[in-house]
Amino acid sequence: MANIKTIQAGKYNSLLANALKEIPEFKKPEWADFVKTSSSKERPTSEPDFWYKRAASILRQIYIKGIVGVNRLRSRYGSRKNRVKKPSHHYRAGGKIIRLILQQAASAQLIEKTKVPKAGRQLTQKGKDFLELISEEAK
Repeated sequence: MANIKTIQAGKYNSLLANALKEIPEFKKPEWADFVKTSSSKERPTSEPDFWYKRAASILRQIYIKGIVGVNRLRSRYGSRKNRVKKPSHHYRAGGKIIRLILQQAASAQLIEKTKVPKAGRQLTQKGKDFLELISEEAK
């Protein structure tokens, strides 16, 4: 069995994104093409498969980190904002996209909310099996 942590992230995420397209719970909302992913961005993303790639990346992060909350994911996907004459600062990503992807994953029964040992989301057994099945294809 190939370990998800040892597989190249870009290769694994693209395979997982293609698998997520086939799950009916994962649908890109109509407004996703018109919103920025963070206040540090100047324009919305122009990538056609952005929604599925971000969902794949979030699921991979949950697999690696264990229990992850929305704020930690916002920090993970944030970036530096160019403030012209003032020094640049790190800004967190928007939470709506991340929350909606987590809700879609929960409706597909890939993740669940947890309060013990800390609050956040963690993978269910079905979610772990699904991610490990994709890692087998990445060999």
